Amino acid sequence: MAEGEDKDSKTEEPTEKKLRDAADKGNVPFSREVPIFASTLGMLVYLVFFLPAGAARFSTTLRDVFEQSDGWRIQTGSDAVALFRLLFVEAGSVMLPAFALLMGFGLGASVLQNMPSPVLDRIQPKLERISPGKGIGRIYSTKGMVEFAKSMFKIVVVSIIVATVMKSEYFRSLDLMFMDPTLVAPDIARLAGKVITVVLICTATLAVLDLLWTRYSWHADLKMSKQDLKDEMKQSDGDPIIKARQRSLARDRARRRMIAEVPRATLVIANPTHFAVALRYSREAGGAPVVIAKGQDLIALKIREVAEANGVPVFEDPPLARSMFAQVSVDSFIPPVFYKAVAELVHRIYAEKSRPPTVGARQ
Repeated sequence: MAEGEDKDSKTEEPTEKKLRDAADKGNVPFSREVPIFASTLGMLVYLVFFLPAGAARFSTTLRDVFEQSDGWRIQTGSDAVALFRLLFVEAGSVMLPAFALLMGFGLGASVLQNMPSPVLDRIQPKLERISPGKGIGRIYSTKGMVEFAKSMFKIVVVSIIVATVMKSEYFRSLDLMFMDPTLVAPDIARLAGKVITVVLICTATLAVLDLLWTRYSWHADLKMSKQDLKDEMKQSDGDPIIKARQRSLARDRARRRMIAEVPRATLVIANPTHFAVALRYSREAGGAPVVIAKGQDLIALKIREVAEANGVPVFEDPPLARSMFAQVSVDSFIPPVFYKAVAELVHRIYAEKSRPPTVGARQ
């Protein structure tokens, strides 16, 4: 079957089991643009709240180093190390909030999409990942073209934004070369903030669209064909043929147990060949008679055969046999509607038992 035909056959919504299995294998909807948007937001926060003060402090340190260079005599290696340590610490204090914000915002965006979980299957080596044919197929697939379109959108938009901002700030940028170094960093931060703000708006739009597309694509990939549904049902519930065989065996065992109870019956009500209901009544135990066996057609004949072989009275009453067969289950008391009819039959049995034997019978 061709790939297109296979996708066309997947018209059914994925089941809960399919979704759980996909999540267990690490196949979850994930938009790469959301962490990028979050990182851009973190960068904007850094430019607004952290960079101006940090850059001003670093600029002051650099000015002191250059203006008071005679205070830094580099005669030994330890003197050079001390100077570089000072500059490294000052630069680190400026850059550390940027790294922390970028990492924190990026990880937060990833965690909010899907909670991280270890999936060994994703890191196992697979030949298809290094196959040129598979790679070309992924590049020119729908997902590959969407990724290419997103990349082109970001390149074009960012280029236009940077060009527009730099054009509007051209003369201001030239003035930076003649400004006090302590004022250069805040001005650069302001300029970068303008660029990042516009980029952030575009990134937010792209992130929303990509998030919707990612979830739609993920859900579409997990759609199932009718055969997939049947196979999953077989895996979860077992093969229907085996299940039917098991039910058949269970019914056979129940019939054998039921037939084994017929010799203990007090009477059997039959229609003569289609229905048979065996009742047990104990005067000492009290209560209503209990249906201990019932059957139709061949089972009804078997109940009659066993009853007659064991001396259990059989009464032919078609309406009563049909009604009791339809309304009373095995091991259940008969309902009050049948009390009168069954009581008459039980009375006849006890009357026969209490009748004195005839002279011919005594001989």
